[in-house]
Parts: sequence; C-alpha cells; structure tokens
Amino acid sequence: MKNKRYLGALILAPLLIFLFIGGNVLKFLLLALSLMGMYEFFNAAKKKSINSLGIIAYVFCILYYLFLNKFASSNMFLISIAIFTFMCLCIPVLSEKYNFIDVGVTMLGFVYVAVFFSFISLIEQKPHGNYFIWLVFLSSWLCDTTAYYVGKNFGKKKLNPRVSPNKSIEGSIGGLLGSAVACGVYGFFINRVGINVDIYHFLIIGLLCGVFCQFGDLVASAIKRMVGIKDYSNLIPGHGGILDRFDSILFASVIVYSYISIVVGI
Repeated sequence: MKNKRYLGALILAPLLIFLFIGGNVLKFLLLALSLMGMYEFFNAAKKKSINSLGIIAYVFCILYYLFLNKFASSNMFLISIAIFTFMCLCIPVLSEKYNFIDVGVTMLGFVYVAVFFSFISLIEQKPHGNYFIWLVFLSSWLCDTTAYYVGKNFGKKKLNPRVSPNKSIEGSIGGLLGSAVACGVYGFFINRVGINVDIYHFLIIGLLCGVFCQFGDLVASAIKRMVGIKDYSNLIPGHGGILDRFDSILFASVIVYSYISIVVGI
C-alpha cells in the first residue's frame, strides 16, 4: 500500500510544474482535472440511480474555462451559472429520463468540482497571484500531513465517526495548527520579496484553511459513504481518484480566493 502511495505521489509531482508555469497552461490542466473530477462525481451518483446530465455539464465546463478570464473581471460568472441552471431545469420537462434530483446533482457537481477548481486559476491571475496560489497547496498538504501524524500518535477522541471513523479531534487540531504555521511562515518569507501583506492575514488564511480543508475531506468521505464506495476511482495508485486527492484543495482554493479578494482587497 505504501509503495502504491509513493507511486501515486510520483505521478502527481510533475503537476507542480504547471503551478510554476501558470497562465493558460495551468488553466487547461484545471479544465482536465475538472472534467475527470465531474466524471467521478457523476459516476458515484449512479450508485444511487441518479442520472446526471453529464454531457451538458462537460460541454459547459469547457466553455466556462475557455472564457474564465472574462468571468473573473465581470458579472459574466453569475450570468453563466444562471444560463447553465436554466438549461438544466428545462431537461426534465423535455425528457422523462431525467428528474429534478438529477438536475440538482448535476449543478452541484459542476459547482463543487469545476468552479472550485477554477478558483486556483483565478488566484493565479491576481497581482502576485503566482505567490498566493501556493497558499492553497501549502495549507492543504500541511493540514493533511500534520493531522495524520498527530492523529496517529496522539489521537484518542473520534472527530466524526459517522463520516470518517479514523479521524480524531487531536489530529484535527494538529492539522489546524500545521496549516496556520505553514501559511504564516510562507507569508513571512514572501514579505521579504516585496509582497506587502501583513503576516496576520497569512495566519488567518492558514487557520481558515485548516478548518475547511478538513471539511473538504469529510465532505468527500460523506459522499462516498452515502453511495457505498471506498474511492472515487483508481486513477492515482494509492490515492484513489481526482476527488480523493484534491478534496481539501478544492475547499482551500475557495477560502484563499475569497479572503484575498474580500479581506485583503487584492
């Protein structure tokens, strides 16, 4: 099992290059991850006899990413979501094959996967975004890693056994602190290269991500438990599928983008 996890990590490692390159290269990587992630999500929903509107969601996902730069600087984002919702709601009226539960799951899959992934690209497009984007990954990685090791060595009280039996309160606290320390240290260093954002903002981002990265993990676990699967897919050896590997990163991307946009004002 450990060898499979190392193999999976080796497969994922080259993806870091896309973070350094940024721009359209990163955006189209995120498009690919979104399409695969939505496929996993819709495939999981089939276990409960939910017929997602996959083709419509995939086509709209491609269009969404093609025009993502425009959406970032206008009200086109809201308009695009409204159009997608409008189209999906019409389908059950035209075809008895689909119902409004199918529509709801389709819309959730698009927002949860495609839109959440897109925040990584939107962060990168901001001033100094090539620095801020690393907050998403540092917070997620350090939260997951410290939660695992603290929980393994000191965990006694279960965090949420109904959703994830192996997670502990002690591990959760470790993950929270790991994320905060990682983001705070990173903020200290990038301040030295001219990113003039107060250190306390990085600490707050770390704390928020420390909370919601764990929610991202628990949400993915809750969905899998509901539909009766262990992993979303076997795409990445030892890690499962796209949504298994990126569950906490999806939530961290929303937190980082929202915080630097609304609170820091960048």
